[in-house]
Amino acid sequence: MSTLVIDDEAFVRKLLAHLLGRVGVHDVLACDGGRGALDLLAQRSDIELIFLDLQMPGMDGVEFIRHLVTREYHGALVLVSGEDERILHTAGRLARAHRLDVLGEIRKPVSPDALREVLARRGTQTITPQPGQRREYDAEALRMAIAEGQLINHYQPKVSLENAQFAGVETLVRWQHPTDGLIGSDRFVPLAENNGLIDALTRNVLETALRDMRTLLDGGNAIQVAVNVSMQNLHALDFPEYVARVALAAGVPLGALILEVTESRLMDDPLSALEILTRLRLKRIGLSIDDFGTGHSSLAQLRDIPFTELKLDRSFVHGAAHDAAQRAILDASLDLARQLGITTVAEGVEDREDWEFLRARGCHLAQGWFIARPLAAGELPAWIAAWNARRGEVLGYR
Repeated sequence: MSTLVIDDEAFVRKLLAHLLGRVGVHDVLACDGGRGALDLLAQRSDIELIFLDLQMPGMDGVEFIRHLVTREYHGALVLVSGEDERILHTAGRLARAHRLDVLGEIRKPVSPDALREVLARRGTQTITPQPGQRREYDAEALRMAIAEGQLINHYQPKVSLENAQFAGVETLVRWQHPTDGLIGSDRFVPLAENNGLIDALTRNVLETALRDMRTLLDGGNAIQVAVNVSMQNLHALDFPEYVARVALAAGVPLGALILEVTESRLMDDPLSALEILTRLRLKRIGLSIDDFGTGHSSLAQLRDIPFTELKLDRSFVHGAAHDAAQRAILDASLDLARQLGITTVAEGVEDREDWEFLRARGCHLAQGWFIARPLAAGELPAWIAAWNARRGEVLGYR
């Protein structure tokens, strides 16, 4: 593949070209700065891979990334720098947020093994479409979808990290659009919150989840079901009575229900929300602080609200074994929860390395694609049987 090395140091350019040749990449071009590289890219549309230094005079690597985005560069990118590791990883996150295909970040001095590792990722990454390419929906369409039963639940299993025992599910709402197919919640939950539809949406999701979970409980599975609620759901003082009523009507014990609280915006009436959450706990309904460490989910909430569970956001979980900053935040969060006597759940457990890392650190529960993708209710019994057959392998017994 045609490869471009951008670095202001001649020695580094020659070294990278030499090392790339050793791992089988021979068509290598080089530039000593961002402006020259942009001129070259304008002439050569066949460049498939760029190795980019961050610290360069004139145009630094972060500014060059912005130009790659405006030029709609579709090749792969590797960031190379002698800067602090956190700066390097932050630049990588920025480039990925712009939907660039970032194979990895390498610290100088570069080794052949590091090159082989990032090049092995080429062709294995999936880039999410730009938000501007997605269709937008209006409040009236969502209102009709709720009324016509187009919202459906999927369930992502959670398992114990200690013994791999199936422990419960998180409920994830989807919109089964009649023409556009299955639409994720990030496309319509904010719409519901902004247009007075979040109560109807949440009640739809909760009542469906409780009916579906009754079937699993009848099958002998002692599990918990988690349902996401918005802080906007906590304005009606009768909300605790409503939740208790529908749970008991479905035959689900209140102790088997967890409400995951995500504060996507500051509360308009924090005292009412605090009253409602406390009364939910008095009814033995579990409370989970979702996406801890992001948005408005904070230490103050842990202090003020009687949470029983802390969910670690996937941005701190996946890859923490190799990221010092993620690891420090993860360890601090686990230690905090341990001191408060709160159950910890790790989201975004994508591979065995994530699983083993969290297990060694004493996290309680895990969910993510290493365990299972979100499933329709009817798929859960077969998955449970398959997972039970796999437990020994996951725990390393066979």
